[in-house]
Amino acid sequence: MIDETTYTIGDLAREFGITPRAIRFYEDEGLLAPVRAGRNRIYNKRHRTRLGLILRGKRLGLSLAEIGELLGMYDGLRDSAPQLRRLLVVLAERRRALEQQREDIAAVLGEIDILERQCAEQLAENPEGAAAAHAALAARLGEGA
Repeated sequence: MIDETTYTIGDLAREFGITPRAIRFYEDEGLLAPVRAGRNRIYNKRHRTRLGLILRGKRLGLSLAEIGELLGMYDGLRDSAPQLRRLLVVLAERRRALEQQREDIAAVLGEIDILERQCAEQLAENPEGAAAAHAALAARLGEGA
């Protein structure tokens, strides 16, 4: 027996905690293509699964183009090896970008620490401490240049 479970746009929006507008946006981008019954959209289990994958891709920080590429690779194919290899490449690229962001954040936090110390020293009217904090900041900025 074939499972003919269907969902409305509201059903999927509630289930995934998103707005119907977001689902329509994914349709406009070609990531979802529900069946139409007049003005109503009818989604099936495949659409529900695709929406879950779209949202997972967004959480990972993938672009809609990357998500569409990965989803398109699975349509109608039985051999998943090429898709999995491509997914590994996309994930490695995303990991590199996130690691660079983490390094950038650490550098900015270090500069904030120095500026906070400098401000505190100046407020405490400690010119020697302020000068040391300023020199530390200048040295740090010189390293990044």
